[in-house]
Amino acid sequence: MRATALCICLAAALAGCAPFGKCGLRECPADGKISAGVRTLLAQSPSLGAPNLISVQTIHGVVYLRGLVSTPYQIAEAGSIAERAAGVTNVQNMLSIDNSR
Repeated sequence: MRATALCICLAAALAGCAPFGKCGLRECPADGKISAGVRTLLAQSPSLGAPNLISVQTIHGVVYLRGLVSTPYQIAEAGSIAERAAGVTNVQNMLSIDNSR
C-alpha cells in the first residue's frame, strides 16, 4: 500500500516537471549557450570575482543562479547581469550571502 502511494505521489510530482522531458535531464543546446553567455558576463564583472561562488543553470530560457556571494549588492548585480544575456526569458536568483567570511 505504501509503495503504491509513493508511486502515485512520485508520478504526480514528475508530471509537473514536463519541461525536462523535451531535452532529458541535460540542458537543451540553446540553454547551454545561454548558461555560457551568463557565465561569460558574470566573469567580466570585477565585483563578482573570487571568492564568490555562482552556479548557473538554464532550463528553457530560465536562468537559475545559485551560490554564495559577499554582499546583497552582489546578489542584485548578478541577477541584473544574467538578465542581459541573450535568450534569457527569466532569472531565478537564489544566491545567498556567505556569512562565514
